[in-house]
Amino acid sequence: MNEQLRNQARIFIIDDEAANLKLLGKMLGSRNYQQLVAIQDPRQVLDRYRAGRPDLILLDINMPHLDGYQVMAQLRALDDPLLPPIVILTAQHGRDTLLKALAGGARDFIGKPFDMAELLMRVNNLLDAHLAHRMLHDQKGILEEMVRIRTDELHQTRLQVVRRLGRAAEYRDNETGYHILRMSEYSALLARRLGWSDAASDLMLNASPMHDIGKIGIPDAVLLKPGRLDAGEMAIIRNHPEIGASILAGDESDLLRLARTIALTHHEKWDGSGYPAGLAGLAIPQAGRIVAVADVFDPLTSRRPYKRAWTVDEAVAWVIGSAGSHFDPAVVGCFQAHLPEILAIRDQHQEPQD
Repeated sequence: MNEQLRNQARIFIIDDEAANLKLLGKMLGSRNYQQLVAIQDPRQVLDRYRAGRPDLILLDINMPHLDGYQVMAQLRALDDPLLPPIVILTAQHGRDTLLKALAGGARDFIGKPFDMAELLMRVNNLLDAHLAHRMLHDQKGILEEMVRIRTDELHQTRLQVVRRLGRAAEYRDNETGYHILRMSEYSALLARRLGWSDAASDLMLNASPMHDIGKIGIPDAVLLKPGRLDAGEMAIIRNHPEIGASILAGDESDLLRLARTIALTHHEKWDGSGYPAGLAGLAIPQAGRIVAVADVFDPLTSRRPYKRAWTVDEAVAWVIGSAGSHFDPAVVGCFQAHLPEILAIRDQHQEPQD
């Protein structure tokens, strides 16, 4: 251990006898220990400890007000993961005394009267061990923080990829990135208000942009056709949930599993008339039922080259009227109860006007 580092260690000397404090101070000072804290009243130990954690404690056993065992009990109660080693100062060498002190947390003993060579050797050895332990502990904390930062960076990168893929699908369908922002925030809000945890709602926010990723696999002649689709073209367009689910399959992260569920089920309808599987009622995962409402309401209130924007009142009335047929009545009820929050999101992410 670096001698300079050792000499900067903070050492508590706790003894009710002023003469002992002075003697120990002189002994340790002779070896250039520079941060010696003498405490004559054991009732001050906790406050002094909190003010500056020591690297070693020399502790007398027999003291008024609080004996050494009680002081050790107070220190243990702090649950400090790096409690410094405690060396008992005692003139008692009986087996019971030593065992009780060890059980209380002591690491070593120094007998009275003090032998200077023994004292300095024990202090030196214990400080070396403790300071090495502290360095490992600090290094572990640094490594854990580095791992946390890197994990967060990877998470953010994954989110960016997910968002951009979602936007790519929307652009193929003559939609805009603002639709993605609005419908994903609508979906997260509804999920939270329906009792999802903050973490799960955040997953909804980041998974729902992938709902139409399967449109990447739909031919332009069908996806971008300006007029009405015939039956064959509708059959093709209705393949996009399964295409999206296939694209998102194979990853076991919570984010992509939720995205796959949403992609596969957000066109299912409460009455069973949706696609691709014709699921009905509670057989449709709640995530799909939530996104179904968000993904329909937003386009209704948005202007596109091929249609006018419905008024908010018209769109809300249509959503409410579709409860029990297209939509889950519980999700629609939540939508209606929190409409001011939905409209605030809509206003926040308005598309630029031409």
